[in-house]
Amino acid sequence: MSTGLIIALIVIAAVVIIIAAVMTLRARGPRRGPSLRRRFGPEYDRAVARHDGDAKAAERELTERVQRHGDLRERSLEPAQREQYEARWTAAQERFVDSPREAVAEADRLLSELAGARGFPDGGQYEEQLAALSVHHAHHVDGYRRVHRAAHLRAEDARDGGQGTEDMREAMVAARALFEELVRPARHDGGHTGGRHEEGRHDGHHRAGLNGGRKAQARGGHMPWAINRRQAKES
Repeated sequence: MSTGLIIALIVIAAVVIIIAAVMTLRARGPRRGPSLRRRFGPEYDRAVARHDGDAKAAERELTERVQRHGDLRERSLEPAQREQYEARWTAAQERFVDSPREAVAEADRLLSELAGARGFPDGGQYEEQLAALSVHHAHHVDGYRRVHRAAHLRAEDARDGGQGTEDMREAMVAARALFEELVRPARHDGGHTGGRHEEGRHDGHHRAGLNGGRKAQARGGHMPWAINRRQAKES
């Protein structure tokens, strides 16, 4: 084999390697660094904190979540289903006044069932369900995490850890944002999942009373979230 042919083969092999490397970088590009931060928002910062500040490790974890759940297509809810979920959530809010711990437990169950109905992993696989939700509802998934944690604390552990009525109320308020995203029509049905474009609107509703346009009221004529430490009783 001539020297010229050997050199030509080497050059061709090098070009192939370079092209493969460029294609690999392009494939990874949208899921790395700034793009992951934009997609996951506060969930990105939580992942970095969980990895003790190691951004690369956090990005690997978030990239794996996108690879597992990025193609998930949310199923539609029938109007009757939507009304049932909304009624159950309103009832849980009203129950909070007298039984905050029971209300939090119901909110946790309700989010688990609702996510399953929308096509996310079954609630029996909580961590996997949470991971899938974080890919599609990153800006509000922490509300589910907080209400799930509150629901699974024993009463004595909650007292020792400072998990009082106000902490549970805040968990319910945060979880309401995810509930509203899951209960509205899916994108392909003419609705939208909200995400960061809806975040400011949701936060405004939460601070203003958190009824999302629905006029359900707790007994006494007050909105369910117009409660304070004196009104709500520890269960």
